[in-house]
Amino acid sequence: MSKFEVIGGNKIVGELEVQGAKNSVLPILAATVLNSGINIVHDIPMLSDVEIMIQILESVGCKVTREGNTVVVDSKNLNNYEIPEKLVREMRSSIIFLGAMLARCGRVKISYPGGWDNTWEKS
Repeated sequence: MSKFEVIGGNKIVGELEVQGAKNSVLPILAATVLNSGINIVHDIPMLSDVEIMIQILESVGCKVTREGNTVVVDSKNLNNYEIPEKLVREMRSSIIFLGAMLARCGRVKISYPGGWDNTWEKS
């Protein structure tokens, strides 16, 4: 198995090609909230979970456009830290927004797929 070794003190620059599978695409889409800018993600499969992720991104203020298998997310105007319960219930893996939203907003309100609602804040 290949591995990447990152040695601190050096800025990381470059590109990495990731295959378009649901298990890689969903965390990548969640991570687009982190940079407060334009994110272009290629090779996105057309799945209902991807569509729900896009709806979640839009619900927190991101502008999302899709052209074929490419999704462009502009997270500059993210303005909401609450993930709608309706969307969380539709996709169990939506909890992956927890870390990215907490890092970006300092707090996040998200329901667990089972219905428990909680707000987290950075300390």
